[in-house]
Amino acid sequence: MEPSGEPISYVLPQPVGAPDAWTVEAAQLGGVGTQRLLEVAEVAAPPAVATVLGPRVVVRRRLVLLDERPVELADSYYPLEVARGTGLAEAGRIRGGAPTLLATLGYLPDEVAEELAVRPGTAAETASLDLADGSLVVELFRVTRDRDGRAYEVAAMVMRPEGRVFRYRMKVGDDGVSRQ
Repeated sequence: MEPSGEPISYVLPQPVGAPDAWTVEAAQLGGVGTQRLLEVAEVAAPPAVATVLGPRVVVRRRLVLLDERPVELADSYYPLEVARGTGLAEAGRIRGGAPTLLATLGYLPDEVAEELAVRPGTAAETASLDLADGSLVVELFRVTRDRDGRAYEVAAMVMRPEGRVFRYRMKVGDDGVSRQ
């Protein structure tokens, strides 16, 4: 039983009163999905994030668990002007997940770009994910932009690789031309 959801479910808001996308996916797998909030802070953005969001951001760092087993480290970054004064900048659960809160603030996804890589995990990553030293991890870097092309969230995730399935669908226009 391993996570294999479609990426779109993690950037769209949930219906009113519904749990976050991870809780829903884990339940569909027959398990219990939880997240442990490790840090919420205003920080200097890592270089890859800074090129998208600027030099200072709010980060929400989480350890994602399936049946109490760590499966993912997830860091979500937000521009200060988006996060300050909202639940994104506060230590605590966000009902329905960050995409649901972002939607109430007027941020809806229009374009999502993801980059996947497989690499050896760092000592800290393998320890956090209960992997042997030198184990491979899957790294996913996601940028979410609104209709005006403004990036409002960058997610950097490091995952256990076993059993992972990544599903993507792409809609191509009637003329066969990509709408990128």
